[in-house]
Amino acid sequence: MRFANRPEAGRLLGQRLEYLRGQDVVVLGLSRGGVPVAAAVAEALDAPLDVLLVRKLGVPYQPELGMGAIGEDGVRVINQEVLRTTGVGPDDLAAVEYRERRVLAERGARYRGATTPAPVAGRTAVVVDDGVATGSTARVACRVARARGAARIVLAVPVAPRDFTRRLGEDADDLVCLHTPWDFAAVGQFYTDFTQVEDEEVTACLRRAAERHRHTAGAASGAREVTVTAGAVRLGGRLTVPDGATGIVVFAHGSGSSRHSPRNRFVAEGLHRAGLGTLLFDLLTDAEEADRGNVFDIALLAGRLLDATAWLREEPDTEGLAIGYFGASTGAAAALWAAADPAARPAAVVSRGGRPDLAGARLPEVTAPTLLIVGGADPMVLDLNRDAQARLRCENRLAVVPRATHLFEEPGTLERVTELACAWFTDHMAPAHV
Repeated sequence: MRFANRPEAGRLLGQRLEYLRGQDVVVLGLSRGGVPVAAAVAEALDAPLDVLLVRKLGVPYQPELGMGAIGEDGVRVINQEVLRTTGVGPDDLAAVEYRERRVLAERGARYRGATTPAPVAGRTAVVVDDGVATGSTARVACRVARARGAARIVLAVPVAPRDFTRRLGEDADDLVCLHTPWDFAAVGQFYTDFTQVEDEEVTACLRRAAERHRHTAGAASGAREVTVTAGAVRLGGRLTVPDGATGIVVFAHGSGSSRHSPRNRFVAEGLHRAGLGTLLFDLLTDAEEADRGNVFDIALLAGRLLDATAWLREEPDTEGLAIGYFGASTGAAAALWAAADPAARPAAVVSRGGRPDLAGARLPEVTAPTLLIVGGADPMVLDLNRDAQARLRCENRLAVVPRATHLFEEPGTLERVTELACAWFTDHMAPAHV
């Protein structure tokens, strides 16, 4: 495989990463060659773009040979094997690092100006370069993203040596590469045009991406951070109400997750396109989450969902709109438990990879139309959902997504969940059903 140039490589890489579209993603391009590739990836994923400042530490008399790399936030990786074979001493290494850190600071000021780096904490960071050779700069980039609190790191490159997974597997959660040739010698051999990227091209890519993302964010009007009052506690959330929304879907996340769940956010984006609003909120405070017993206290979680429902019905933006519940894992049990309460009156319920069995004796009391979505490669949960479905007395359906495992991580499976959920909610939350 040979790429015409970096933008073409980025477009192809974006197609491979399509499964991340709609999730809470930030794309980070390594300066400088990785940025044009990352810009095309960010456009394909409709995600924000930022530059990740990393500098190779070249051997003094052979600068193209990397003996390590440095990044922002003081991150540093040294290739001890290269140091041994080249005989580079501590003083020479320190001199090279000092010089490269000055370049790092200068380029940071040039590329970003007075703006701060894009928020990474709690998000999926897609780290992109034009290729991997020794892996030192890629490792530093992943560690910078990790230090900034990324929930998940995907390292994505067009080309790399065949053993790149061994070199980088510990620093990234996922590795994506389009081409791993046997005859790898240098990244540039797999590009027709591998012209050096100048600073002006980097800043132009960042500017265009920022303008595009501002326009996209502006189109998603009606989104705001909110605080949901639930008894004596206050819970953070994000409420999105598109113009003309016919209903609001409240998300109940599973154990170990939060309102930042990338899978729930992916489904929420699909619901927005279908004209439905969403509320993603934390079911527990940080202190409560520290007690694992609370995470599996379905009655407590359902109570929080009922409080959120009451809060929505008093909000000026959502008053009078139909309300639906979308639950994942243990959150599905909480959604069904709450739906059985006469005060809830949800128009519809959808469970993704849920544990409806944990709702126990409450299942026959649910009156809202209920859709149970389960992965075909998740046999234990599939059996639990079949048993739970037999106890439901309301309108219901069990939808099995072929080849999907419990988290629906396989390409195309989360898109299918979104399609099923959109159809179920729009069918049951139209004004005629309210």
